[in-house]
Amino acid sequence: MEEEILLDDILVSYRGNRGELVPILQEVQESLGYLPEKTMIDIARFINVPESHVYSVASFYAQFRLLPLGKKRVSVCRGTACHIRGAAQILGTIEKAIGLKEEETSDDLEYTLETVACIGCCALAPCIRINRDVYGEMTPDKADDILRDQDNGDQDA
Repeated sequence: MEEEILLDDILVSYRGNRGELVPILQEVQESLGYLPEKTMIDIARFINVPESHVYSVASFYAQFRLLPLGKKRVSVCRGTACHIRGAAQILGTIEKAIGLKEEETSDDLEYTLETVACIGCCALAPCIRINRDVYGEMTPDKADDILRDQDNGDQDA
């Protein structure tokens, strides 16, 4: 229901032209964090294209997510500096700690685990990011401690 109200608010700004598909998808995702199936069906009807077209566009572009993100989005940097300094071991530690493989979200929507090409903090390599907070000079033990603190509600880890 909330998604329908949100979509109605977004669609007011559009005419229903086929060329508006990507901007509509971008606005929906910015508001909801992902593209729900029902919302994509409604968008297809609004711009008068097959549902499969909306899905193919949404699944083609890496910027779009078809599943919701967890409250805690854990990103492990795989840039050169982080890779050389042990990003793979840190990723393995995090996978074990939260029970996810990369690009997965927990069923309770608590965590999403992803890898990124570069966080942009190479001098602090290896790095992870949890939501907007970056943690540098990471080790497997530090990563484990940070996640334990996250689970305990301590955001100052």
